[in-house]
Amino acid sequence: MTELEKGPKGRRRGRGARERILSASQQLFREQGINRTGMDQLCAAAQVSKRTAYQHFTGKDELVAEYLRGFDPSVLSGVFDRTDLTPRERLLAAFDIPPTTPLCPYIGAAVELHDPEHPASQYAREYKKAVAARLADAAREAGAADPEQLGEQLALLIDGAAARTRVLNADAFPTAAAIAAVLIDNAIPATAGDDRRREEVPS
Repeated sequence: MTELEKGPKGRRRGRGARERILSASQQLFREQGINRTGMDQLCAAAQVSKRTAYQHFTGKDELVAEYLRGFDPSVLSGVFDRTDLTPRERLLAAFDIPPTTPLCPYIGAAVELHDPEHPASQYAREYKKAVAARLADAAREAGAADPEQLGEQLALLIDGAAARTRVLNADAFPTAAAIAAVLIDNAIPATAGDDRRREEVPS
């Protein structure tokens, strides 16, 4: 058995090492923050040697970016890929977030890192743009006059509700959803809304 195959306790650690590292990073980054978590602690939690860790990740920066990618790689597919909801319902479903959900990891990472060029900051930025794009796509399906603007407005509401929920320790998403409903109805022409409703009513 080579040294690369051994973890801190000398047992074989080759299989599933990458998954254990990512699992440990998810737990530690969320519990104590990115900056306060060192590679030594991550390796101990994942039961791998640092040499093994660096075989899977070039450094902590790459690990943080990969940690973020693991949260929602398909960008809210559980909302936007649902065929049982109308476009308007999908827009509102984006606000159906349990109050116990921790602060958005993408916001948390960007706040901690303070570096717009950090790989994780870049990924967080891309993810937030992707959320707004998916909202805009649903808004376009719903008949919004300016779907891109509505997508940005709803994305801002989601992020604001997430931050306010964390700060006040009180669920801000019901209020955000009520505001979103007003924005959606104001953005969708009455004729488009009437056509959608007629399509949804069984003949």
